[in-house]
Amino acid sequence: MRLPFTPCRNREGDAVGNGFMGKVLWVDLSSGSSRVEEIPDSVYREYLSGSGLAARLLYDRIPPAADPMGPDNVLGFVSGLLTGSGSLFTGRWMAVCKSPLTRGWGEANCGGYFSPAIKRAGFDGIFVTGAAAEPVYLLVHDGKAEIRSARDLWGKDTLETENTLKATCGLKDPQVAVIGPAGEKLSLMAGITNDRGRIAARSGVGAVMGSKKLKAVVCAGSARVAVADRERVKALSKVCVTWVKDKKIPLPPGDLSGFLGVLMRVLPTQLGQDGLLYKSMLARWGTCSMNQISPEIGDAPLQNWKGTNAEWTLKRSRSVNPDAIISRETSKYRCFSCPLACGGICRGVGPYEETHKPEYETTLALGGLLLNEDKESIFLLNEMLNRAGMDTISAGSTVAFAMECFEKGILTTADTGGIDLAWGNAQGIIALVEKMIAREGLGDLLADGSKKAAERIGKGSAELAMHAGGQDLPMHDGRYDPGFALHYSVEPTPGRHTLGAQLYYEMFQLWKKVPGLPGISMMYGKGRKYEAKPEHARMAVACSQYSHMFNGAGLCKFGAFVGATRTPVFDWVDAVTGWGVTPEQLMQIGERSLTTKQAFNVRHGVRPRDNFAPPRSLGSPPLPRGANKGRTVDLAALSRMYWDLLGWDPATGIPTPAALERLGIPAI
Repeated sequence: MRLPFTPCRNREGDAVGNGFMGKVLWVDLSSGSSRVEEIPDSVYREYLSGSGLAARLLYDRIPPAADPMGPDNVLGFVSGLLTGSGSLFTGRWMAVCKSPLTRGWGEANCGGYFSPAIKRAGFDGIFVTGAAAEPVYLLVHDGKAEIRSARDLWGKDTLETENTLKATCGLKDPQVAVIGPAGEKLSLMAGITNDRGRIAARSGVGAVMGSKKLKAVVCAGSARVAVADRERVKALSKVCVTWVKDKKIPLPPGDLSGFLGVLMRVLPTQLGQDGLLYKSMLARWGTCSMNQISPEIGDAPLQNWKGTNAEWTLKRSRSVNPDAIISRETSKYRCFSCPLACGGICRGVGPYEETHKPEYETTLALGGLLLNEDKESIFLLNEMLNRAGMDTISAGSTVAFAMECFEKGILTTADTGGIDLAWGNAQGIIALVEKMIAREGLGDLLADGSKKAAERIGKGSAELAMHAGGQDLPMHDGRYDPGFALHYSVEPTPGRHTLGAQLYYEMFQLWKKVPGLPGISMMYGKGRKYEAKPEHARMAVACSQYSHMFNGAGLCKFGAFVGATRTPVFDWVDAVTGWGVTPEQLMQIGERSLTTKQAFNVRHGVRPRDNFAPPRSLGSPPLPRGANKGRTVDLAALSRMYWDLLGWDPATGIPTPAALERLGIPAI
């Protein structure tokens, strides 16, 4: 079914605006109709593009009573303002919707090559409403759109579907965003996959796509991104490449990284983290560089957040040390406009010839969190979940919940169908994940995450479900870095590790670009991290402002870690748009995006305090041993200070009328 509309271009055939295309596509699957909406320049100036633009558009357009799995919900695919401009690290795209997990603002971020394809197709975003009567996919190319049947694709995994569509859609260089069986079966842990294993994994976005009977979105085209000062963009990018490629820090072998973690744990002081160190680790190993370090320093939650490095010893974690992981790597993988290439393609396991290299989050969620030291099972599970289109973080967290329920007798072999869920039993983990993907037996009960599972099981299991607002927690422990606990709890999309932490603030080095922000000492006593001080709340607010801003620009978090003076996102935005915008103004754009998303939550009945991470994850009660022994996060104090600095009600987290008016956001 071809969907007619009139494209909007300037006389030269380029997109309207500098950095942005000036329009978004709306498709109603219920009626089979579409329309193009031209976006005023003023909206881009207030929100950039990406998730900021999406927040502004959906704030008014999703009814507060909308069922996240119903036709009134909107599913958006948005590209960043800087994507395709010649800037670096700017290939991220975001899926957005009302989340079925949290029932508030839903957002998932992904790399690969789908982001530039959205813009080459002629749009800054594609928004889907309604629901099809039978499976379909959406084809968007050169300002045109078609709805095509996906009946023959329904039931196929993400890789098979992507390969089929690329071969049969009839377009040059198409890029595909697709759901697998998890999305089709409406698992609230389902994500949206592209590039054969990159996944917008969080917020249940894949379940929303499945509820609309939308199997895939295919984008292609030849639209170009206009740039105000292309020579300045090139010069800035050249300097950035120098920092990324040439400034290398010597590193020990990966199989010794655990001992570095031990040293970091026993020292009474901590070095302020310069992102050049982590950049060097990413370039060599990818995110798996932290597989052994993080458990030793207390950064990685273990055994469903009740365990410590005393249980997950160096001997056990050695199986997934960085060198062991990349020993299977056959080639590097890099996302669009990335000079770093932290990803990798690896030899597969079992029936699979190859797989994307398991990320740190995946390895810990399917490894240390379950006390599973079987590396082969982690590679296998990674590929199984990628093909199913299921979030590895939530899957691992929910299996950990089930294992502790099994340990405590809340679940028995009668409930599991005979599966032994003893800690570390790799075959039991694989069998349970297979059931979760298929929604069979106990897997059906678990397929929507630990919060929903606990509600269904009862028997006091709720205290074992490690989630924030319904979203299972990531693999960074707030008892090591209280910034993680704070951001898990106060961000509009809770339970995400990609937005802020004290560590992130150190690597962002924002104080070098934004006047008035606190600086970081080269070395400081570890005890300072655990003080609930206004300075730490200010650092968290800056992280939120910056992260929401660069999610509007399409910047990768790892690029941001290199440092704000080295990855010049502030200057790129100014050079691309020609707006004469300052870092302070861009930070306010990030704050506007953040506040709009929080107002969306309140409008949809979410009480911000209900999104707080659970007591166990905050050290209540504190662990009696291990790297985080005796540590407790004062979330109540930190959240009040954070919300107050934003002009939100410090007791409730609701944006005040004055804050909304200051930022030009319509009243809740």
